[in-house]
Amino acid sequence: MKPSKMRNRQIWRASHSVRSRQLGAALSPDLRSRHSRRSVRVVAGDTVRVVRGEYKDVEGRVSRVFALAGRIAIEGVKKEKGKGEKFDVQIHSTNVVVTSLNGADSRRMARVRGERGAGRPAPPPGGAQAPAPRYASTIDARLAGRMLDGGQAGGQGPASAGPGGAPKGAGEKAEAGEHRGAGEKAEAGEHRGAGEKAEGHKDEAGTGAKKAGEGSQ
Repeated sequence: MKPSKMRNRQIWRASHSVRSRQLGAALSPDLRSRHSRRSVRVVAGDTVRVVRGEYKDVEGRVSRVFALAGRIAIEGVKKEKGKGEKFDVQIHSTNVVVTSLNGADSRRMARVRGERGAGRPAPPPGGAQAPAPRYASTIDARLAGRMLDGGQAGGQGPASAGPGGAPKGAGEKAEAGEHRGAGEKAEAGEHRGAGEKAEGHKDEAGTGAKKAGEGSQ
């Protein structure tokens, strides 16, 4: 990979998650020996000490973190504007040393201690099997409902016996066939009767015209 592309991914065009992971600070010698690690991601509530810059040797609690800028704000470290208003000074996280950790987040403390599987859900007690994903039952239910609806609509569903041992769907199909056949016969009879009437009218009209021609002669 080109160095320019790597710099873009890590610095200039880094995502929020990458910049958040880069918001780290060194641990004090006491915490380093206790947790067997050199640095940690700074969060609000940690106690830090500034080791370089204008506010060197200032110690205080972190009040706010700026992940995109890689800086933190320390309680009591403020500057005054021209109108007398005060604002927090943003100090880069690499210029401080963490002297006390905020232990409110148990998952974070487990990761700091290096415990395996930190942040993962605990297995169910008694060695029971983990519940199936909530999407599996929903998908199975939808597929079963579609198959059932399709089978009933197409007449391919499970045949249940009716009175006399014949399937229930057989009688319904027979009745539907009879009604359809009767309707087709009735329509054919109507069309045939209409055709015969039309032919009778034509014959009568032809006879009348012939008689009129003979009378004129």
